[in-house]
Amino acid sequence: MPTIPFLSSFFSSPPKMATTYPDSRSDSEWRAVLSKEQFRILREKGTEPPGSGTFDKHYPDAGVYTCAGCDAPLYKASHKFSSGCGWPAYFDSIPGAVTRHEDRAFGMVRTEIVCSNCGGHLGHVFKGEGFPTSTDERHCVNSVSLKFSPEDKVVTKGEEDTKS
Repeated sequence: MPTIPFLSSFFSSPPKMATTYPDSRSDSEWRAVLSKEQFRILREKGTEPPGSGTFDKHYPDAGVYTCAGCDAPLYKASHKFSSGCGWPAYFDSIPGAVTRHEDRAFGMVRTEIVCSNCGGHLGHVFKGEGFPTSTDERHCVNSVSLKFSPEDKVVTKGEEDTKS
C-alpha cells in the first residue's frame, strides 16, 4: 500500500541522523546492562507514566542526578523544582551534559533532551511556561533515565586544578 508522505510526517520522527556519542555501545550491549524499562525509555525514546517515577517528588538539598545508562552527571539537586507535571523537572542542566534535538513525533514539534555522553533519551524541554526559575525552562525528565547520588559533587575545571 502506498504511503502518503505528508500525512506520515505528522506521526513520526524525521529519519535519524548518524549522531555519535563518546559511549557508543550497541543495542545488545545496552540490553545487557539496562532493565527492559530502562532500555525502552533510554534507547527507544519511551516515556514512563506521569507520577510513577522515583524522582518526581524527590527534593534533596545536595547531590547529583546521573544518567541511568552511563552514569554521566546531568543535573544538580539545586536545579530541581516542583512543576506539578508528574515527572522530575529541572530548570537547567550541568553545562555540556545534555544535548537538545528537534522532535517531530506525534504531529508536534518539541525539544528532546538526551545524555551528551551516551545519547540516552531523558525527556523534553519546555520553554516559556512562566515558572519562577532563572531560565524559564522545564526539563521534563523520566525518572527511569536517572540515578541519584547524594555524595557526588560536580567539579568544575578551575576547582579540579586547585585540588592537585
